[in-house]
This record gives sequence, C-alpha cells and structure tokens, in this order.
Amino acid sequence: MAVATVEERNKACVDACAECQQACEACAYTCCVNDGEMAQCARLCLDCAAICALCVTLLSRGSRWAARVCELCAEICEACAEECEKYDAQACRECAAACRRCAEQCRAMASA
Repeated sequence: MAVATVEERNKACVDACAECQQACEACAYTCCVNDGEMAQCARLCLDCAAICALCVTLLSRGSRWAARVCELCAEICEACAEECEKYDAQACRECAAACRRCAEQCRAMASA
C-alpha cells in the first residue's frame, strides 16, 4: 500500500487546519458547559472544525477542489475567531488565535 504524502507547499496549511480543528473542538466543548449562553460560539466552532477537517483531507490527497474549499475555510475561520474573541475563556482565546492562523494559511493556499 502506497503512503500518500502531503506536498511541501500544502504542509503549512494542513498543519494550521489540523490545529484549528482541534482548538475549535475544545472551544465548542467549553461553550457547551455554559448553559447555552455561548451557543452561537459552539455552533461556529463545530462548523469551523468540520471545514478544517475537510481541508486537511483534500489538501492531503491533492484534490483539485482544495483551493476553493480553503477559500471557504478562511471565511468560516474569520467568523469563528470574531465570535470567540467575544469571550474571556482560555479555550475561546486559543481557538480565535488558531482560527486566525488557519485563515491566513488557507488564503495563501487559495491564492497559490
């Protein structure tokens, strides 16, 4: 069985997306324990985690759709970062930072 490797030019974006996915999942969990006051944050985090996971998959296999999905991912990451920045929770701050990094890498990938 052949092992697929991520092209070097895709690696930074894949890494940023994977980190963002993990941060979003952690933030969504934190938001869920706050009696619904952070429901919008949790929903955005879950959407962001899902699109980041898709980016990792498509970039890893060299899909021709990866750049277009990265454009959408950057948009969702920005929205998620803006929502997370409304809260003081450590998970939200970490998520916002990861989302900003991911958006930057996804934009670079999409424009390459």
